[in-house]
Amino acid sequence: MKLNLTYLFFLVSFLSIAQKKPLEFSDIQQWNSIKNEAVAPNGNFIVYDLEQDNSDSHLHLTSNKGKTILEYFRGTQGNFSYDSKFLAFTIKPLKDSVDDMLRHKVKKDKLPKDSLAIYNLDTKELDKIGNVKSYALPEKWSSYVAYLLEEIKAPKKETKTDSTDTKEDKKEAKPKKVSKTNGYHLVVRNLNTKAQDTFKFVTNYTFAKTGKTLAFSTTGEKDNEGEGVYVYDFNTSKLTNIYSAKKAKYNKLSFSETGNRFAFVVDTDTTKVQIRPNELYIWETGQEIANKLYDNTTTPEGYLVSKDGSIRFSKDESKLYFGLRKPPVIKDTTLLKDEIVNVEVWTYNEPRLYTVQELQVKNDTIKAYETVYNFNTKKTVQIETEPFPYSTTTDKGNSNITLINTPTPYALESQWTGRSLKDYAIVDTKTGTQTIILKKTPNASLSPKGAFVFGYHSIDSTWFTYNIKTDKYIELTKGKVFYDELNDSPDFPHAYGTAGWMENDKYILLYDRYDIWKYNPNSGEATNLTNGRANKIVYRYIKLDKEEESVSSKNKWLLSTFNETTKAGGFAEFNPKNSALKELETGNFSYSKPVKAELSDALLFTRESFKEFPDLRLTDLNFKTQNVLSDANPQQKDYNWGTIELVKWTSLDGEELEGLLAKPENFDPNKKYPMIVNFYERSSDDIHKHRAPVFGRSTISYSYYTSRGYVIFNPDVKYREGYPGESALSCVVSGTNDIIKKGFIDKDNIGLQGHSWGGYQIAQLVTKTNMFKAAESGAPVVNMISAYGGIRWWTGLSRQFQYEHTQSRIGGTPWEYPMRYIENSPIFNLDKINTPLLILHNDADGHVPWYQGIEFFVSLRRLGKPAWFLNYNDEPHWPLKYQNRKDFTLRMSQFFDYYLKGAAKPLWMDRGVPATEKGINQGYELIEE
Repeated sequence: MKLNLTYLFFLVSFLSIAQKKPLEFSDIQQWNSIKNEAVAPNGNFIVYDLEQDNSDSHLHLTSNKGKTILEYFRGTQGNFSYDSKFLAFTIKPLKDSVDDMLRHKVKKDKLPKDSLAIYNLDTKELDKIGNVKSYALPEKWSSYVAYLLEEIKAPKKETKTDSTDTKEDKKEAKPKKVSKTNGYHLVVRNLNTKAQDTFKFVTNYTFAKTGKTLAFSTTGEKDNEGEGVYVYDFNTSKLTNIYSAKKAKYNKLSFSETGNRFAFVVDTDTTKVQIRPNELYIWETGQEIANKLYDNTTTPEGYLVSKDGSIRFSKDESKLYFGLRKPPVIKDTTLLKDEIVNVEVWTYNEPRLYTVQELQVKNDTIKAYETVYNFNTKKTVQIETEPFPYSTTTDKGNSNITLINTPTPYALESQWTGRSLKDYAIVDTKTGTQTIILKKTPNASLSPKGAFVFGYHSIDSTWFTYNIKTDKYIELTKGKVFYDELNDSPDFPHAYGTAGWMENDKYILLYDRYDIWKYNPNSGEATNLTNGRANKIVYRYIKLDKEEESVSSKNKWLLSTFNETTKAGGFAEFNPKNSALKELETGNFSYSKPVKAELSDALLFTRESFKEFPDLRLTDLNFKTQNVLSDANPQQKDYNWGTIELVKWTSLDGEELEGLLAKPENFDPNKKYPMIVNFYERSSDDIHKHRAPVFGRSTISYSYYTSRGYVIFNPDVKYREGYPGESALSCVVSGTNDIIKKGFIDKDNIGLQGHSWGGYQIAQLVTKTNMFKAAESGAPVVNMISAYGGIRWWTGLSRQFQYEHTQSRIGGTPWEYPMRYIENSPIFNLDKINTPLLILHNDADGHVPWYQGIEFFVSLRRLGKPAWFLNYNDEPHWPLKYQNRKDFTLRMSQFFDYYLKGAAKPLWMDRGVPATEKGINQGYELIEE
């Protein structure tokens, strides 16, 4: 009887797998993603959005046990009040309705607006306010919400009804028409009593962080009556008009933390050029009128008050940080368009390439130089200047020490080195004294209390500290390996990073490949806290308090763990009092960084694997009890999915390598499967990454292809300087042959797929081997010589550094190593290609020049090689628009199905899509032979 039951169990299990259906292209749309997750400060509630691609969001509110409290169709971006009594979220207009209105050419300002929902977590009462432009909740106190009402130009009508709407819910507030040219109506509402005040023609508003205070600016009503800046005290219900002016603009409304001090910038200029300079005002509790702190008569010579620079107070409220700017360059507005000379003058010795300058014109025009005013000494110190334009403060602005730097002396050479070297100086904000401390240094920062400057000097591969008081420089890790042990680029290796500093700047915590080390910044004495190297376990500190300045020497630490051998993730606890290390959670999963509830020990996190979607989980600091809060994709169980495993082999160069092998869930080792080789650089550490079916922008969807009978191989690649193409050949071909030897791969039906750097490697591979039946190469570089002299148009940077020092790994210039550039450029061997190619390269690509894809395609076309070229107009390095991602996914699937599975050829592969049919007929139809 037991045998029969066992047999029956396995039979049912086998049939359940066999009956699962493969993923079809039309099934991809139904997959959900989780976005905008948040945990209430008390840890008792969790909110998140479920969203399908290109669809309306669906807000979910659950208890900490996973019980559903509220679901709201079109709800998104939930925020809890600080007392955890209320949830506020946005209700978006129905996407179908908006799309239909757009088809009927309805103007943007007449489209339906967002609504604000306020849900009482105690009474379960839901209030909705229509036509809300924005809203805010106080950060560190409760009971109020403030929101701006949008302009209404037409009655709001919906074609569909919310599943959660009641008759009462549909009675949304109908605010009066508001003219956005004069500002919006600001409503301040008591969440408990629902009592509210309305302030008209408001342009900006802000809450104090901890003090019960609100500030806002208005444009006023008729003849600007009532225009100005107001402060509202919730404790006394007093509204104070602290500043008034005619036709002014108010910028950077900023409270100190308690709300006892407030600053803002007044712009009274009515022209497009800054003829009338800005003014900086300050207000303090008890004052009726704000006082002018600076205008053009009191600022340092050659500088004006900036309306673009940030305004902030130190945490102790003793200092105000604000921005100064250079006077604007005034254009001659009397010139006619035909009289203006439009010429770019590029100079060989300019620090920044002209293309970089052009992209940064706006930032350069509004550049604000940070300045500090000390309320105790009544003294102002300009921290940033043109010679030293960048600064870093510490101790939340309380410290009198500021670190400034300039990259200008080394900006020109960064064009080909790719390194950002700087000179650093210290500014004493009490005295204004400036002291240069470091030259030609890549990276430096201030310790939390401002006792040390520290950083990683990549040229020396060494962490250092500089004691500001004693003027002592120490190379902490000289001669020790605290840098990337696997670096295979012709550049100095990067550091593994730092966990931070312990209290009072007593110790700095540094990472090596595996461990956390405690270093004395004065002596260089070091202690290994975790000892993970013996078992190849990587330990990293997790910062749970976003306002934390120093790592505690008393409280236990939460660490993430990663086993390099098994790829298992997890968490551990470290007790700094006795150096005890305790494992909390480990498994064959990839874990997210937990988010801690602000006022409790509740932790929100996810875990995932190839099979398991990263649903939300709630636990506490010991991870013993975990509640699964979401079930985003229950439909997955109905589909043939896949499995993934780690494989190892030896490359043609004798290197021990790892890779990933994904198989169909109903895999049969006695069958022969088509295989796609997809790779970039190293991916084996991502074995436990969940791979939901998606309309991808650059790569194949693993679950979609395994479900449909493909095996996928993703080999790691190790590179030799100067020979990236040969390195890829050694690793990929050897790995592919090793998989073929396992006996279940149809060696005559193997494809290649990759994008960008992966696209380059594929273009190079198919000039060296005919073992691949078909290949998709996305945004490839095929001519390293022409690409070397190109521009990365998104940044304006020259591409030289990439070839000499980073990913392309050539190791020098074309005049130093001409043969390396030729040998690694597929363009010189395209006549050797016998592999049909699908090439994707978009005309707005800012990473890889579009002409590289064109060089590739037109050369193959001349040679009569089977090749297809996809260019999604106005798209960047990859297609981002939904319709284009969907199109690319389908075309690539049809391409591989035709060559690797013997499926029918689609019409677009047979005859293309003529320009006369562009955007009309896509050619997806299959041609039956």
